[in-house]
Amino acid sequence: MAFTDHARIVDALLASVLAAGREQLGHRAGGPVVARKADASPVTAADERSEAIILAAIARAMPGVAVVAEEAMSRGEAPSLGATFFLVDPIDGTREYIAGSDDFCINIALVEDARPVLGIIYAPAKRWLCVTAGERAAVEADVDAGARAARIGDLATRPLHTRRPQPDALVAIASRSDRDPRIETFLTALGVAERRSIGSALKFCVLARGEADVYPRFGRINEWDTAAGHAILAAAGGCVTAADGRDLAYGKASEGYRNPAFVAWGSRALVRPFDPG
Repeated sequence: MAFTDHARIVDALLASVLAAGREQLGHRAGGPVVARKADASPVTAADERSEAIILAAIARAMPGVAVVAEEAMSRGEAPSLGATFFLVDPIDGTREYIAGSDDFCINIALVEDARPVLGIIYAPAKRWLCVTAGERAAVEADVDAGARAARIGDLATRPLHTRRPQPDALVAIASRSDRDPRIETFLTALGVAERRSIGSALKFCVLARGEADVYPRFGRINEWDTAAGHAILAAAGGCVTAADGRDLAYGKASEGYRNPAFVAWGSRALVRPFDPG
């Protein structure tokens, strides 16, 4: 599929993304009812309802293209994949969502030949939308979940660009809950001068915006947690690599769609192989 088609796909999914955001804010206002999945991770009615809204929109926009979606996967509904497929996380940061934090978001990615080429991330509580706008272009916009925007062109977008790294002033972005000592060892070896925290895939957006340089993740995380952010960061000038320095690949069905240790970089000039230990 040519990348020129992707603006059409983003436009086709925009209304469903905002609708899912309204569902999430509405459920949270009423107090989310929490259940537990088979792996003991939390899930809410907002997760399930948001996923249904998004999957219906994808089916209309790209009928026949497989979707790997978090809640469907938790029910054992694993699709058969071709070279092109979607990865969907209806609420990335469910724990933050339940706790009342605004650091949760909707992740939608289109993957082609193991590479995420289109990404949509929307944080409804922050009114923050980030999307790929082309193979080497990404944009952000302030969008209320109640907006009735029909297409990205209806929004006042701003370009996203990663920044040129300053080796003596590198900024790392990390999860508030990630206490992996290997991360500290990695950041110290890299010479990071400052550390900032934010939840969910919004870390990729912070890198894409040029506000940080590196985001390492050595613990367990699934492909639907990272693919949308990976696409947006790459379009803004960054990259995401595995330990060997090669770009992180997607569609690892035999591994349960789990990612290995990886690092998201604001600039490819920073990339170096690393030993996650």
